[in-house]
Amino acid sequence: MAIACGYEDGNDADHLRSDPGFKLACGRLPDSGEDLCSQPTVSRWENAPTRHEVAAMSYAMIDLYCASYARPPREVTLDIDDTVDVVHGAQQLSLFNTHYGERCFLPMQVYETATARPVAVLLRSGKTPSGREVCGQIRRLVRRIRMHWPTTKITLRGDSHYGRHEAMTWCEANAVNYIFGLAGNDVLDRKVEAAADDVRVRWAEGEAPVVRRYAETRYGAGSWKCERRAAARIEASSNGLDIRYVVTNIPRASAEWLYDTLYCERGQTENLIKLHKTQLASDRTSCRSPLANQVRLILHTAAYWLLLTLRDAIPTQHVLARAEFKTLRLRLIKIAARVIETATRVRIAFAASCPEAGLFSAIARWLQPAGP
Repeated sequence: MAIACGYEDGNDADHLRSDPGFKLACGRLPDSGEDLCSQPTVSRWENAPTRHEVAAMSYAMIDLYCASYARPPREVTLDIDDTVDVVHGAQQLSLFNTHYGERCFLPMQVYETATARPVAVLLRSGKTPSGREVCGQIRRLVRRIRMHWPTTKITLRGDSHYGRHEAMTWCEANAVNYIFGLAGNDVLDRKVEAAADDVRVRWAEGEAPVVRRYAETRYGAGSWKCERRAAARIEASSNGLDIRYVVTNIPRASAEWLYDTLYCERGQTENLIKLHKTQLASDRTSCRSPLANQVRLILHTAAYWLLLTLRDAIPTQHVLARAEFKTLRLRLIKIAARVIETATRVRIAFAASCPEAGLFSAIARWLQPAGP
């Protein structure tokens, strides 16, 4: 609750433990109820779970995602990505990453971009994941989801960090679709040279500022031991020729649809990660132990779920139904109210000129449990 309200530091608990709004939200009476936990208690709690308990909490995140659906969906597309988390001290697992020029973690995050729902988050060291690591994480993720949804079709998307032979082989053997970025090389460039030359000529002859074309081929890297379908987006402009590749096991789809529609939609994942980091401070992994930092990531993801549930409760025609979390916090959460405890009830009185009074009533009705 504190993280969702913008208090991401455990030290804030010393001031919030007697706040009537927080006490009421946590099931205690605002005046006569006992105060909530203090900063030392929060710190001990973050460091208390064992390795198996932290793993169970991580699996519970996947269970929560599956439970957010009233019935198993026919298919879902999950985006897997990592993000830089600069360390604040000598935390375990931190490594120097030359790309970012910092000692950092690179937490792995999985979202269903279409609904903005988080699926999993994993603290990991600040290096590019290996094929074995990617395969292991995908295997555990998919198996947990299929415990709830055995017939749901799953598609995984990711950049070239995740286009590893081990991961693709496992997906092919377990009926999981994938589309990953693929780093270009001379072999791939030669395979699409005819299409690339056509794009160069059309751009040179025409007046269009940009000429784009799509092509596909079969490609097998030396470590793959087989050939796979690769699609290319070829673009010519005043900046020169630019070719981007993806690799997939989806058999029936045009190269244009694979790249422009399916693969490029994963760009929305960057916005979700930004929400998680900048508006919920999920990079505040300042504990020394990696287990405690994983617990902190789970707590920040739980705060993400709280705000996402609040946003989903807003009627779709309202402007706040598409608002960022910071806007929701300023308009709906961090506002003045008078909390009054009587012998029989607790009343929360907002200002008479509260600009979102009607929306408060609508959200309260939507979130009320349905009757028998």
